[in-house]
Amino acid sequence: MIDEHKIAQNWEDLIKVINTEFTGVRKDSLLDMYNFFQDRMMFMPASSYEHFHNCFAGGYIDHVLRVVKCADNVYTTWQALGSTCSGYTREELLFAALNHDLGKVGTKEFEMYQPNPSDWHRKNQGRIYIVNPDIPFMSVPDRSLLLLQQFGIQFSENEMMGIKLHDGMYDEANKPYFVAFKPESRMRINLPIVLHHADHMASQIEYERWKESNNTLVTESKRKVRKSSSKTVSNSSESATELFKDLFGAE
Repeated sequence: MIDEHKIAQNWEDLIKVINTEFTGVRKDSLLDMYNFFQDRMMFMPASSYEHFHNCFAGGYIDHVLRVVKCADNVYTTWQALGSTCSGYTREELLFAALNHDLGKVGTKEFEMYQPNPSDWHRKNQGRIYIVNPDIPFMSVPDRSLLLLQQFGIQFSENEMMGIKLHDGMYDEANKPYFVAFKPESRMRINLPIVLHHADHMASQIEYERWKESNNTLVTESKRKVRKSSSKTVSNSSESATELFKDLFGAE
């Protein structure tokens, strides 16, 4: 969970990324789109189940910023270890990272995530949000690309492939791109792989943070229970002492 101050700071950091990493008409178009969705996007979760990644208000922007940072670091690491990272630019990688989950915002008219009205599912399954039934089904990458097109934001083939394939082999539809038996069929740039590693890294870090936070809450609850139990035992002991005194008199 993050508070309102962190939510506001994350939004400022996101706008700073756009102003710093992009230029010209494309930067202006990105700012127009993100400002259009600001009120919705600032408070969006990144997923619907609490044990997935960043399933809380403000989780979406927090996740996107982490993926952008991870992508930049993974890119640098690949280069340091011998990869040329050729055939694409750092800007293309960061553009794909920034917009990889854009489709989760929903449509211009409807938000994608809604609070789950079922108390049972929230408590027993950890399903905190549901997908808006008013939105026609579309994969997140496909909707991401559609939204970019709707706002007149130009993107390259490399950026398209990065957004489309960022889930790696977790999406069965991506398999033909990642499994090739002929040299000419192999992926010709590593941008989608770098972005997938970055997204996976960010999601794992977020899961670990949730797990640690959850364990802390459980530990704190157990501590309170023990304290309460100890107090009850202590009170019982005091009552028993008083009863003994009443029956047999104090020494």
